[in-house]
Amino acid sequence: MTTIAVVTAGLREPSSTRLLADRLAEAVRKDLPAGSVELPMIDLRLYGKALMDATLTGFISPELQAAFDTLTSADGLIAVTPAFNASYSGLFKLFFDVLPLPSLDGMPVLIAATGGTERHSLVLEHSLRPMFSYLHAIVAPTAVYAATGDFGGDGNSGLSSRIDRAAEGFVRLLTACGPRSAPAPSGGDELDQMRALLGGIPKGNNPN
Repeated sequence: MTTIAVVTAGLREPSSTRLLADRLAEAVRKDLPAGSVELPMIDLRLYGKALMDATLTGFISPELQAAFDTLTSADGLIAVTPAFNASYSGLFKLFFDVLPLPSLDGMPVLIAATGGTERHSLVLEHSLRPMFSYLHAIVAPTAVYAATGDFGGDGNSGLSSRIDRAAEGFVRLLTACGPRSAPAPSGGDELDQMRALLGGIPKGNNPN
């Protein structure tokens, strides 16, 4: 079974960002053999407080850890954010800021964004693609940007064909990369040291 995590940072409900994530996930599902893929959704709107707590204190809530585990163990990622002030949203960045560094090593990623007008479409190339490259992910060459006008009107905006083309390229990349092994977590020694400092327990002698 192939697992592709879908991370969406839409803030409202309903959300055009979530809608684009759903359409990309469905297009990818159609390009893979029936019944061979699961696409767990990670809606970052639900983790806002947990992400801020993790940023300020360094401690990860069980719910946020479960989201991290889902993403780290996945074979691929579809990541969709709204464009705010010429970049990804703060919520989107916060999630990847506190995600442990090796989590995305070698993971194929399909990036996408939404915005009010087409003028913000370069957010894909100057913000999302560099960030995922820094995190050692393998970013699919074709990304998708959808402006508000793409979701209404007569349906001739070309968004559906852009989604299909991006999904096809992402599935080719996913297939070429093959099954993925979750990277070993890093920072264990640092965590043990912090626990020892907080509890006065020498490293390696923690009874828990």
